[in-house]
Amino acid sequence: MSFKVVIPARYASTRLPGKPLLEIFGKTMIQHVYERAADSGAEQVIIATDDTRIAAVARTFSAEICVTASHHSSGTERIAEVVRKYAWDEDTIVVNLQGDEPRMPGSLMAQVADDMNLHSDASVTTLAAPIKSRDQLFDYHVVKVVTDAAGYALYFSRAPVPWHRDEFVSTAPQLPLDTTFLRHIGLYAYRAGFLQHYIDWPQSQLERAESLEQLRVLWHGHRIHVSEALEEPGHGVDTWDDIRLVEQQFRDEING
Repeated sequence: MSFKVVIPARYASTRLPGKPLLEIFGKTMIQHVYERAADSGAEQVIIATDDTRIAAVARTFSAEICVTASHHSSGTERIAEVVRKYAWDEDTIVVNLQGDEPRMPGSLMAQVADDMNLHSDASVTTLAAPIKSRDQLFDYHVVKVVTDAAGYALYFSRAPVPWHRDEFVSTAPQLPLDTTFLRHIGLYAYRAGFLQHYIDWPQSQLERAESLEQLRVLWHGHRIHVSEALEEPGHGVDTWDDIRLVEQQFRDEING
């Protein structure tokens, strides 16, 4: 099975301006992300950006660049432009690796691509991991997902879902043992043909309310299959604290 990885990268960030170019453990974040993608077994890895600074840095480590428009409201829209420019076949499997995931294992990119290959009725495939603490469940920065019995997404939310009516009236620190809570991992695979439909759809009210682009897919009646990640996905970067944590993870990895 072959697949491609596209890394959408923009310079603007509310909390961390210039995030892709911030240095982490001796390399820019975008280089770490690119190297992770290169370890995935993908036949092609492309950085998609509208920013000349990001493109210039990416060329220093010989990355393939696709210069995209600046008006895109999401990484998925940016990737759709890449698909059009490269004229990929509609059945081409494309993995969306966000540009702030310097610890994402290549094995998970292969997993989500393989999941797309196995689920012909899914328009999107993605991953999740169990939530094990109440703090994480109630953190609105952590996106939660609820699935049906076959692993298809019912809903994604920043709120703690499912809401355990009886248990959550208390302040007990532990989570209910009779309910599974899942953290969404922001790694996606699509078929190239689906992306051309996606960009024609307007944002849904749910997407705007939660600021979660995957809700546009559900709103328009398409299916998202969710698999449990076979490996720890590592830590993404949204804040300066995240950068310090990721640097420590790199140190721990080097020190064994």
